[in-house]
Amino acid sequence: MKRLNEREIIDLFISYFNDPLLNKVKGDDVVIVPLNYNMAKRANKRIGLNIVLKSDMLIESTDVPKVMKPWQIARKSVLACVSDFAAKGIRPYACLISIGIPRRYSRKDIIALASGFSLASKEYKVRILGGDTNESKELTIDCNMMGISTLPDNKIPRRNGAKAGDILVTSGKFGYTSSGLKIILSNLNAEKKFKLKSLSSVTFPKPQIEFGFHLAKYFSSSIDSSDGLSSSLYELAQKSNKVDMLVNKIPTPKELCHFANLNSISIENLLFFGGEEYETIATVHKSNFKKMIRDAKKHKIRVFQIGEVLNGSGNVIYEKGGIQKLVKNEGFVHFAR
Repeated sequence: MKRLNEREIIDLFISYFNDPLLNKVKGDDVVIVPLNYNMAKRANKRIGLNIVLKSDMLIESTDVPKVMKPWQIARKSVLACVSDFAAKGIRPYACLISIGIPRRYSRKDIIALASGFSLASKEYKVRILGGDTNESKELTIDCNMMGISTLPDNKIPRRNGAKAGDILVTSGKFGYTSSGLKIILSNLNAEKKFKLKSLSSVTFPKPQIEFGFHLAKYFSSSIDSSDGLSSSLYELAQKSNKVDMLVNKIPTPKELCHFANLNSISIENLLFFGGEEYETIATVHKSNFKKMIRDAKKHKIRVFQIGEVLNGSGNVIYEKGGIQKLVKNEGFVHFAR
């Protein structure tokens, strides 16, 4: 009997929920619930209001390297939700956090968790307003986040809006996190500076969230890269209609090539099949690209152009030195192995 992976399980559950709204929101980074309210009574105008929701669960055994401290784990659980909001250009407002705590956790450990939540709350300006607590065999944190948007529903970028001719962009570099995880899990060799940066990207990630908050109005489609560059690009390609993603320039740490050679690892594997970089990946129509770049400069935000959208059938193609090859659709998916 075939074992279902994370996405297949979600699709199965959704098939049992008879709600037409799910056809619009399923399979995206956040859930957008359109409401209506009368904001300007004197003008008698109806203003659209969207409630934006996101739930993200962190499980110690699958999501947390042993080097991470409790406060770093707590911060990361909030950050993961914020990153998905940022990819859609929506600032989160508040969240509820439910946490399963193992019996072995001491008072000091629990205080450290609280400290991490507090840090994330201040760092990302998200109010933590409650939740639930229970005992569990391993640390489990479920962050349920909410935001509000007055943008029309069709102005919020989804995963399915990429068109042939669009430009493919991202908010940051790839390779640090996958290298950091390999250093932690396999004790690989690395130069000191690169090792520190790579480990920090795992234990204390700093996503470029302002990228999405300021520039999402220019995106035709978008996603956060927490499941890996390859997997995220395939999501955009396959959710959109008859397109391929051509990648020809990935922002890369200059030390990554040396690290890959030192440990006999493919640099392409480090770039495409990592995960948890929490960068925004987006497509932008050519007519909006120059305006976006001007806006980015005004806010001192860096934009990396990494390729373009082509007519196709939902594939990701990597071009290097004039040679094109198909990228495997691999990344982190629960229950996939």
